[in-house]
Amino acid sequence: MKNLTAFLIVMLLAVTACKKDQPKDNQNIADSSASSDSITAIAKEAWIYGYPIFYNYKAIYASALNKEDRAYVGFNKFKSFATSATPADTLVITINNDTPYSMAALDVSNEPVVLEVPKIEKDRYYVMQLVDLYTFNYEYIGTRVTGNNPGKYLIAGPDWKGETPKGIDKVLHSETNLIFIVGRTQLHDPSDVSNLKRIQGQYQLIPLHEYTKQPAPQLKKYNLPLPSWKESDYGSLEFINVLNSLLQYASEDSSEKELRARFTKIGIVPGTSFDSSKYSPETIKAIEKGIAEGKQELETTLNNLKEFGNLFGTRAELKNNYLNRAVAAAAGIYGNTKEEAVYTGGSNDKNNQPLTGNNNYILKFSKNELPKAKYFWSITMYNLPKRFLVPNPIKRYSIGNKTKGLKYESNGDLIIYLQSTSPGKDKESNWLPTPKNEKFMFVTRIYGPEPDVINNVWKMPVPEIVK
Repeated sequence: MKNLTAFLIVMLLAVTACKKDQPKDNQNIADSSASSDSITAIAKEAWIYGYPIFYNYKAIYASALNKEDRAYVGFNKFKSFATSATPADTLVITINNDTPYSMAALDVSNEPVVLEVPKIEKDRYYVMQLVDLYTFNYEYIGTRVTGNNPGKYLIAGPDWKGETPKGIDKVLHSETNLIFIVGRTQLHDPSDVSNLKRIQGQYQLIPLHEYTKQPAPQLKKYNLPLPSWKESDYGSLEFINVLNSLLQYASEDSSEKELRARFTKIGIVPGTSFDSSKYSPETIKAIEKGIAEGKQELETTLNNLKEFGNLFGTRAELKNNYLNRAVAAAAGIYGNTKEEAVYTGGSNDKNNQPLTGNNNYILKFSKNELPKAKYFWSITMYNLPKRFLVPNPIKRYSIGNKTKGLKYESNGDLIIYLQSTSPGKDKESNWLPTPKNEKFMFVTRIYGPEPDVINNVWKMPVPEIVK
């Protein structure tokens, strides 16, 4: 399967609740109350449901738990990158190359943390995207929502009911105790790196007890430890154990009570170990068939994906569409809600043929077709099927209205050259290099999209082959 992973579900169920929900005899319940077809359907549904949780945990694990990873910094700390991304950056697929990241994995099981942001100059865009374990974009801090003034925000899990301390602008409640923050800060050009570092250094995460100068709270204990992240786990029965560990950190939304009850039939019970020996061979085969069917449905939907705009948002906005949530994680995890940024692009040309580095293309915007952005827009190149940035001799991985030297036609039109070799020195200012002898795709990101973009009135041009 083409996996495209990308950077939180979780509230602990009380031990008594776990015991209450845990079947005394898993095999009898699975075999007597559900047919193989039913078990397959449940396993497929559960696999799709858990897919974004698992790939979100990939980033959390790298950031907070895997000391061998270059992204490691520990929980509740920012790791900032003060340069634009390169092809060596493969933690997240379809990585953003416009606004270098400041990322943090939070565990607010024991207490909330305070996010502090500095005053940022008027012409610089920034955003702090708060993503819960489920991958819902549950809150935003930044230019669009809160402006560029300094602020302090209390990030709390589902169980916290304390008093708001003085000096806090807003409490940001998450459904889960594991949270991932994706901070993005606009980099104007390479000479701006020192300014970027200064700003990133002022993003702070402060444990509540330190902020209020109180004793540290008692640590919360979970039945299962957080797992090591292994890609192969989610293609096997082990996906159940992974979910049972991660779902300890998530609250159960009232809209999912029946869903979670169905999941218990295949051993998905937060805080309990999955023991396949307690299930009949027929049940195990039915679960494995459900995994395969889930993979196939995700792959098919992904291959037919044409619009990114409605894949990201809050639970209320996404309306518990679990397949869409999985597709979003596979196509580009941590995508922004459309009011913050709109993503479009493609992998086919005007004749509906796959884009390939063997051909030369132009992407032509008429004067009235240019992306309508309050802040800025860009186009980034990715290879397929990996969806990583493309190595090239001029080290240009994206192009947009902020690109220095970008040339417009005398009538205001804009032509972007998509090809693996130079279109000529006089056109290199508008060249976005493609991979050699590989298929590719491009993603257009529009930051602060105007209503025509949000409402799909504006349409992205399609590449044309140049002979």
